[in-house]
Amino acid sequence: LSRRAEPGPGAGMWPRVTPAAPADAPKVPDCRGDSDGPRRGSLCERHCAAINNAQGDLGELGCHLHRPRGPPATSTPSCCQQHSEEVCESCLVKTTLTAENAVEANKLSNNYKFGFKKWKSHVTARPWEDRSEIVKELYSDLNIVRGPAGSTLTCGNVLYLLLFGWWLSLLYVLVATMMFITVMGAPYGELCWDLAGYFLWPFGKVIQKVEVPKSQQACEAGVGESSALLGGPTAPRWRPRCRLGTGSWHRASAALWLCLGYPLLALAHGLVCVTAWLLIVLIPVAKLSARAASRVLPLPPGRVLIRGLRMTEVPLEGEVILCCYRAANPYYYKYAVDGINVFAVNLLPLVLVTLVLGYVDSPNHLTGSAVKFTLALLSIMPLSYYIGMAIASISAQSNFAVGAVVNATFGSITELTFYITALIKGSREGNRCYAEVVKSALTGTLVGCVLFVPGLCMVIGGIRHQEQRFNSRSAGVSSALLFLSVGGVFAPTLFSKVYGKLVCGECHNVTQNPLGHYLCHNCHFDLVSGDPDPQQGHLGPLVYTVSILLPAAYLVGLFFTLKTHTHIYDIHISDCHMPGHHHSAVVHWSRWRALVILLLSTLCMSACADLATEHISPILTNSTISQYFIGVTVLAMVPELPEIVNGIQFALQNNLSLSIEIGNCIAVQVCMLQIPILVLFTIFYPTNFTLVFSDLHVYASMFSVVLMNYIFMDGKCDYFQGTVLVMVYFILLAVYFFAPSPSGC
Repeated sequence: LSRRAEPGPGAGMWPRVTPAAPADAPKVPDCRGDSDGPRRGSLCERHCAAINNAQGDLGELGCHLHRPRGPPATSTPSCCQQHSEEVCESCLVKTTLTAENAVEANKLSNNYKFGFKKWKSHVTARPWEDRSEIVKELYSDLNIVRGPAGSTLTCGNVLYLLLFGWWLSLLYVLVATMMFITVMGAPYGELCWDLAGYFLWPFGKVIQKVEVPKSQQACEAGVGESSALLGGPTAPRWRPRCRLGTGSWHRASAALWLCLGYPLLALAHGLVCVTAWLLIVLIPVAKLSARAASRVLPLPPGRVLIRGLRMTEVPLEGEVILCCYRAANPYYYKYAVDGINVFAVNLLPLVLVTLVLGYVDSPNHLTGSAVKFTLALLSIMPLSYYIGMAIASISAQSNFAVGAVVNATFGSITELTFYITALIKGSREGNRCYAEVVKSALTGTLVGCVLFVPGLCMVIGGIRHQEQRFNSRSAGVSSALLFLSVGGVFAPTLFSKVYGKLVCGECHNVTQNPLGHYLCHNCHFDLVSGDPDPQQGHLGPLVYTVSILLPAAYLVGLFFTLKTHTHIYDIHISDCHMPGHHHSAVVHWSRWRALVILLLSTLCMSACADLATEHISPILTNSTISQYFIGVTVLAMVPELPEIVNGIQFALQNNLSLSIEIGNCIAVQVCMLQIPILVLFTIFYPTNFTLVFSDLHVYASMFSVVLMNYIFMDGKCDYFQGTVLVMVYFILLAVYFFAPSPSGC
């Protein structure tokens, strides 16, 4: 994601979304149209840098000025010649983005719209020529012979030897021995013997599929031992294996191999493939094993040739099946399958395991409640990723109205699913502890998204960038909404403190005097349903009034940022195309496919949330950890892990504005959408949930919002300020950890 400032529509207009050159395409030299170009371009850039240092809006904005495409005699004057001052003035409010196609441009524009889910990953396939060499290597099929690549003695290769190489080589030796004993399988035994040495250390070696030459007929007759396959005489260790006997003998040998040798080796390679794939950094080993089982082992022995690259002095002839140099690659965290990140792919089977164990093993014969609760909670992470990508895909391929409806409907579906199932279970069991856990999770999400998410992004982004800047005006809008939402959410709590009835569990007279002092335990202000206190008649309408006003304020914020004051988020998608970079959009997920995945993920999310609430009760009752701590940490932050990863990726690209907006958006949605929905849900399905929070929740939330606004006041930050936010968050976690469990739990 690159950002450039250039002249565009004035304030109050909608962002212009048109396709542009890829972000990593070669840059055209700036302002080279005439002799004045370099001088004016550099002056313009210095103006922009000075403005950005003074204003701090949207960080690292620069005037990238392009050479005209036409000949110098007929081209129009460059931007530096015509509008140098105007361009530099536009740096104040203008951010220009580049995208490969219109769909990606729409996604980038949606990232800057208030209330839309921010999504870092591409929703379309990037052109192969626009990718870096590092990424291209990730998707290679291990069949490319390169030049000298240095020593093969690396930590990853040694790790392969310790984890897989020694026992895989030993297995090949055993299979080779077994095939030699059968006599008919001797050619395959020779192949397994050579492959045993290969898989012990496959690095720097090549496996080829060679064509059988005419001299092979002489080989079958027992003569012709020196036919060359790669040009010139072939050494005995490289010669093709002779087929022994007649055609029936070949068929019997192949049948024996398919019955005895191949299944065992294919099973071993499958185990290596799955294990290496799950480790992610060892995905090259998974590819190696998969190609060996599917391309090498089914071949006749005479068509497989194994050579060391250092022995190769002439160009290799024949098809290269395997050629591996490194067993590990740390960049495989970027690997994607059909647009889905490899981490989400690896965690998807966990959802199936969770559902099977949860609904098949209901009596807990195989696993206990703690294991099932952990699995259900971990399954929420990949489902949250799929829901987020489906929302981003649908929004990028649809108009604004459809995108807004999808984001408003499914943007908070992950958290609401868990909260509603917990409240239903608590209502059925008559246990108020579930409602307290939901309140703790709501507060934990609010505090975590205000302190931990932006703080962590500042720390990680500050490691790469000394100082980061962000759009202070857009952050100010979110901060104002946060103040409003926190005040509205905790208004019933303050009302209960003033007018509530203090109820205590037990009281003891300390002075043995009826008029003396009493020591009371488990005291709280009781304004729940059924309380004969007359103030209950005032608290209920107040709660419902707040639950209506908060969503209304959220709609006002949407109208303000997306309609009347769009210049705050004035994003311009550049329409400059580099030669040779006109690409049509190839989406990973079509709208219908994304909709189906969205609905299926939501259904699975409901099932996992049901299992989590079903098996959380033993943890709440038997655990020595406070229920407050469980709610504000595990239940609050685990569903937000995909959002945290997106925020970190934006921060590493020096786009801290989106990192901050991710946390602010979630916090605003918690107060202005999720809590009112839970309150309105109690009208149709009575639960123990009331909008009265404990003092600890109130103080922690208000202090977090005040601290965040103080940090974000100047529109710039560094890793030190991020460290402050993270440390304050951990201090609050320590307070929750040592706090006693809420009353009723």
